[in-house]
Amino acid sequence: MVKLKLGVLISGRGSNLASLIEACSQDDYPAEIVLVLSNRKDAKGLERARAAHIPAQVITHAEFADRDAFDAALTEALAQAGVELICLAGFMRLLGTDFVTRWTDRIINIHPSLLPAFRGLHVHERAIEAGVRLSGCTVHYVRPEVDDGPIIIQAAVPVLANDDAARLAARILEAEHKIYPEAVRLIASGRATLQHDTVMLEVSRDTQAPLINPPIKD
Repeated sequence: MVKLKLGVLISGRGSNLASLIEACSQDDYPAEIVLVLSNRKDAKGLERARAAHIPAQVITHAEFADRDAFDAALTEALAQAGVELICLAGFMRLLGTDFVTRWTDRIINIHPSLLPAFRGLHVHERAIEAGVRLSGCTVHYVRPEVDDGPIIIQAAVPVLANDDAARLAARILEAEHKIYPEAVRLIASGRATLQHDTVMLEVSRDTQAPLINPPIKD
């Protein structure tokens, strides 16, 4: 099996990186991680990568004169590693338009809301404040606008009456760990393709019950 070569960009603990590492350890998984990049030397995710014998590199944004120079260094490292799909996994730097254009349709991101709702930061606080009954997470292709781009997969998570941001975030993170590897699987297997900036899926069409919160009693 020819496997899709992934480059994973991180800034922190790398929990979504860990879910991708676990998926890639399966013989029948159609992708492999060939490089992990971090903009922070103290990112815990670097330890996860090295423990899994995955090449890991630090490119510190503070060492560059501007964002374009930093983005160019990222591109050089990714290209040298033969990366075919970039996975943003808690990468806390905005990527420039030139970088996103250079890697168009080859960058995906995971965001802790049901996009297009609650783009940006402080997502869980805003969801609770808005009184939504369902939140969740989204894997999408990256476009120059923040948290914008064709949606690949989503998971809905109920917002409970006693939730604070931390509790809601923890439950949504569990869902992230499930859908990010699945998004990569769909792309790498050719079952998710882009047509006119919309993701077309070749998946089972079995009807699923709606997720309703609060639940309707029989």
